Amino acid sequence: MSDYVPNQRYKNTNHEHDIVLKGRKTLEISGVKEVESFDSREFLLETVMGYLSVRGSDLYMKNLNVEEGLVSIEGKIDDLIYVDEQSHGKPKGFIGKLFK
Repeated sequence: MSDYVPNQRYKNTNHEHDIVLKGRKTLEISGVKEVESFDSREFLLETVMGYLSVRGSDLYMKNLNVEEGLVSIEGKIDDLIYVDEQSHGKPKGFIGKLFK
């Protein structure tokens, strides 16, 4: 039997979220629901465990698999920050602060 569910954003039905960082140069993230925004210094991703901000320099998206919820980012990774919606209010308000 297929695991397909209509209107599902990504195929990862286990809602697993893993991050693998290799030498501060390659970052692999699973459980990504949506890529909110990105540029060469910051990626903002909505994951199954909340919003995740990836900051660094010369960042670029090496791979994006929407069906599986996988994202690969390369460049110099400086930090990873989860945005806690409960303590910071609405994520959109916090997102606006990230890009000032």
